[in-house]
Amino acid sequence: MSDEAACAICATEGGPSEAVIFRDEHWAAEVVAGYEVPGWVILRARRHAERITALTDEELASFGFRARDLVAAVSTVMDAPATYLMVFGENYPHFHVLIAPRGADVPVERRGGDILRLRGELADPDAAFALVPAMRAAYGSA
Repeated sequence: MSDEAACAICATEGGPSEAVIFRDEHWAAEVVAGYEVPGWVILRARRHAERITALTDEELASFGFRARDLVAAVSTVMDAPATYLMVFGENYPHFHVLIAPRGADVPVERRGGDILRLRGELADPDAAFALVPAMRAAYGSA
């Protein structure tokens, strides 16, 4: 089986339209199954690329703009005092970033990378999908 065929991130390409904030030639931003925390968004390369070092020059050139505008949109919609952009790629070896707003209500011991520990507690698929239209609009005006 090819890396792409086995890739859980590649499999999101055919995801539901209500999860999509935007898709362009190189990038997609979506609410992804298992990470349906209100405001959390995955920005992923649309083709299988395992690390930032595997991105083409065109993908790399557009990544910064997409990430900046998406962080701005999420921060605005969520009225977040901080918004994290996290890259790991170990569990899912496909270049993607998690954008996670941190509300004032998040305890100090769960800030930074420890915000990921709140994934199960804060998961609310209905609320996460309900925010997509506002994030689309905010992204479009960023």
